[in-house]
Amino acid sequence: MSDGPQEAPAGTQRVAVVTGGARGIGAGTAQRLASDGLAVAVLDLKEGDCGATVDAITAAGGRALAVGADVSDAEQVKAAVDRVAAELGPPAVLVNNAGVLRDNLLFRMSDDDWDTVMDIHLKGSFLMSRACQKHMVDQKFGRIVNLSSSSALGNRGQANYSAAKAGLQGFTKTLAIELGQFGITANAVAPGFIATDMTAATAARVGVDFEDFQKGAAANIPVRRVGAPADVAHVVSFLVSEGAGFVSGQVIYVAGGPLC
Repeated sequence: MSDGPQEAPAGTQRVAVVTGGARGIGAGTAQRLASDGLAVAVLDLKEGDCGATVDAITAAGGRALAVGADVSDAEQVKAAVDRVAAELGPPAVLVNNAGVLRDNLLFRMSDDDWDTVMDIHLKGSFLMSRACQKHMVDQKFGRIVNLSSSSALGNRGQANYSAAKAGLQGFTKTLAIELGQFGITANAVAPGFIATDMTAATAARVGVDFEDFQKGAAANIPVRRVGAPADVAHVVSFLVSEGAGFVSGQVIYVAGGPLC
């Protein structure tokens, strides 16, 4: 067994898969990993939605592939990962970022609100990790990063989302224990307020102008600003690097200050 980081074989390019890569944190992360020298499979529910992210990567000289798949469907996940392996190469990095919101107070939350959020966040991360890990084991190198959230600590109107994001933290720690012997690390990144289409939708749902919504959030963040997708992408970039091989099973909050 090696006692140091495993370097990519000469002349090869490691392949990353980023789910929910069409926009927001996923798009920012995909572009950052491409700039780090990885080939990136940009995966989202509709392949066509991935075009802007793929175009941005290829315009900068990188390699990227748009892939459409429902991460909560085992057959679609298998087909997507098989395609990535065939067209880009076997995945060595997986960023489980795909997610949806179905916010509501508990007494108004429907079964579908609960199931949809659990299926995309938790089942999706499970299916993608299971499909990719065999390729990582073969390479004796792998990096899995799961997107949790500060909502894992509890958030009004998000019983489903909070439960899913807290579940991802336990899932991450278990992957770290099971897969570490194969050169695979697993970590979670838990963003606070990040300005994305998703947070804009939350502002719209509660009837607040998005600019005012951001200003209100920034006033309660120690660094006095809201986050951007690049803030999360920087942390993911470190966690998937060769130099992060002794960091595993961790949850890193990217929230502009400590959270209790």
